[in-house]
Amino acid sequence: MKAKLILIFSPLFILSLLSGSFFLASRSPRPVLKQLIISSIGDASFLNPILAQDSSSSDICGFVFNGLLKYDRNLEIIGDLAERWEITKTKKPVITFHLRKNVLWHDGVKFTAQDALFTYKKIMDKNTNTVRRSDFMLIDKAEAIDPYTFCVTYKEPFSPALEAWTIGIIPEHILAQEDINTSKFNRNPVGTGPFVFREWVSDEKIVLTVNENYFEGKPKLDRIVYRILPETSISEIEFLTGGLDYYGVSPHQYSRMQGQKDIYLFKKPSLGYTYIGYNLKNPLFKDRRVRMAFDHAINKKEIVEYILYGLGEVATGPFPNHLWYSNKGVKPNFYSPEKARALLKESGWEDKDGDGIVEKEGKSFKFTLITNSGNDMRKDIGVLSQRYLREIGIDVKFELYEWSVFLKNKINPKNFDACILGWGLSVDPDCYQIWHSSQIKSGFNFISYKNPEVDRLLTAGRREYDMQVRKEIYWKVHELIAFDQPYTFLYVPLAISALSRRFVIEKGGELSPVKMEKGGIFHDLIWWKVKGEEEIRVY
Repeated sequence: MKAKLILIFSPLFILSLLSGSFFLASRSPRPVLKQLIISSIGDASFLNPILAQDSSSSDICGFVFNGLLKYDRNLEIIGDLAERWEITKTKKPVITFHLRKNVLWHDGVKFTAQDALFTYKKIMDKNTNTVRRSDFMLIDKAEAIDPYTFCVTYKEPFSPALEAWTIGIIPEHILAQEDINTSKFNRNPVGTGPFVFREWVSDEKIVLTVNENYFEGKPKLDRIVYRILPETSISEIEFLTGGLDYYGVSPHQYSRMQGQKDIYLFKKPSLGYTYIGYNLKNPLFKDRRVRMAFDHAINKKEIVEYILYGLGEVATGPFPNHLWYSNKGVKPNFYSPEKARALLKESGWEDKDGDGIVEKEGKSFKFTLITNSGNDMRKDIGVLSQRYLREIGIDVKFELYEWSVFLKNKINPKNFDACILGWGLSVDPDCYQIWHSSQIKSGFNFISYKNPEVDRLLTAGRREYDMQVRKEIYWKVHELIAFDQPYTFLYVPLAISALSRRFVIEKGGELSPVKMEKGGIFHDLIWWKVKGEEEIRVY
């Protein structure tokens, strides 16, 4: 799922956390900062688009860097650093990008085709710790024809090719002699985007300031403050008292925020889902009947009703239900503890000693379920799942970890039994990085899922341009993965967010309200304007 494919540690992509102290702006004369304060429940890891794996890192990279291409408000591919491009659809397709000539890196150096070539080479370097490599593996040759022409030849047709080039481009002149995995650049990035990196205080805030020389025009905001607030309960308080301008609203907060006159409240189906993933290298989870038993044991409708407050729907598989490539014929398994117990018995797990826990060959069925701290919804899912599984004789220990520890010590080294996580997906249906067996070692397939037919279909889906044929391919992928149940697919939430009405869009001399576009709320961010000159909090 390309540049937007990320691990989501907030159910609605951008939630909030408590930072350090703030103070009111001085009464003495001073310029009034026109700023946007947004938030996340976890800190960033790498402010480098080819290394970023989490939503905080990807959010910041989206403000600091540009891709060759990007999505517009209607989720159509348009030019970004490339002003136009041509595709030769032959057995070995060629994409020729014609780049903008007026783009500067934040340090004043000119952007050229060499930077695009360098980005590609770094992604393909086996020593680079990136999960993006599979998006570029079918490239046969990449060339900087001249300073403003970048040409890519593919070994075979590759339908997600354009989306792959929405990834942020990185500067050759800074990173050419650096170890990209350990470079100071990853905490002090230099991009071409509308905002310039200024400060990163770990677990507190990341500050960006306006790019005076941005090629689309100087943004109207002076700066963006990205606050790290590790408890979602603080988000609403901070937002209502002026400590935040934008955050992802939790379902339990939605009803009481409706009707407030100073708030834009946005709601739309999300491009993601939440799940329980099982480490398939663990012998406990190798039998499909065990995973199917868990799916019958966990009451997903109850989770949607009481944790999401009805603001979502039960997931049926690896694609959000409302998307064109989701197989509407696949239905969620019904809730039935009786069916779950029968499946466990069929796979050899029974409570023979009467202690309430099933066992097999003298070993009790016990495992640890983990998720990241600061996410109340995932915490509630963990507590409920613990109870649901206990009812069918499974002893579950539930643990919470701070996000960076969760990723570094548990998920990335595959040091876990089962986890609660979510995916934020992109527009193209290609999910090769998540489900193809080649991605177990270096991609997003950290549960170690393997199915040769799914592998074949995922490869075929990347080679096909015809929308109807692709639809049939991904419908089959949906069906097969739902059958295998490597995840317990829980729900597809509605994405709900709140924005202060201090912001309007000023473009072409006209003012208009901020709207939630298909392409996201920040599509027109460079034209956002703060109404009035009120005194504001400085962080």
